[in-house]
Amino acid sequence: MAINTERKPDWLKIKLPSIESNENHKELKNMMRTKTLHTVCEEAKCPNIHECWANRTATFMILGDICTRACRFCAVKSGLPTELDLQEPERVADAALQMGLRHVVVTSVARDDLADGGASIFAETIRAIRRKLPMAGVEVLIPDFMGSEESLRIVMEAKPDILNHNIETVERLSDRVRSKAKYDRSLQLLARSKAMAPNIPTKSSIMIGVGEEWDEILRAMDDLRAVDCNIMTIGQYLQPTKSHLMVKKYYTPEQFAELKAEGMKRGFDHVESGPLVRSSYHAHEQVKSAQKE
Repeated sequence: MAINTERKPDWLKIKLPSIESNENHKELKNMMRTKTLHTVCEEAKCPNIHECWANRTATFMILGDICTRACRFCAVKSGLPTELDLQEPERVADAALQMGLRHVVVTSVARDDLADGGASIFAETIRAIRRKLPMAGVEVLIPDFMGSEESLRIVMEAKPDILNHNIETVERLSDRVRSKAKYDRSLQLLARSKAMAPNIPTKSSIMIGVGEEWDEILRAMDDLRAVDCNIMTIGQYLQPTKSHLMVKKYYTPEQFAELKAEGMKRGFDHVESGPLVRSSYHAHEQVKSAQKE
């Protein structure tokens, strides 16, 4: 598959990190290695890693670093995982405590090889963080668990502060962009989570630039609001390697601002929209908007 050779626009250029940022990056990287932990910041090649790590925020990726799916936009390794680390939740909580986090984001690879899709490890990670950082917020970005209502219930009963599940793209492109995941199933997961725990805010994300039309983005917003999703994030897709989907379009900052306005008009509590926005970008700042009375 060809890689997009079009020159990236200026607004996608990332500023070089400061010396302090580099030191924080090294410190956090060493801590993750020492505790045998993974972050989606590294595994998915997030463009905001230096900014977030400089601010001592990170998104933990549990259940290993090998995903049982091979989505055409994602840089995380795919294959068949070989083990399940039952001590991982405690190490994540220890790392979050060491970092002094006030809002902890936990995501995972897809583990379709596990009976519950890894839901029990998510739940135990939430509980471990609560034990060691009782004042911290906990946000989980979960896979679809192949539609299992019981797996979702296991996570919801652990009472995360925010339940995040990404639809990733518009309905027409979902089967092409994602592996095994289904657009309607993702919406159903978000609807079920609200039925199980109406007071827990829900969140979802799309990346644009993979061939969608403007009206399809607006329709995705409407679909999310129809299941009472509270927070939406919108970012520019960037091709991680030549084997991934090619970028079809670079949206301007002005267009992202327009999408933010469209989302707020539709009733989201918060819309984070920008070229370098990713699902967990400024996650700690979104909590107040989602939990407003």
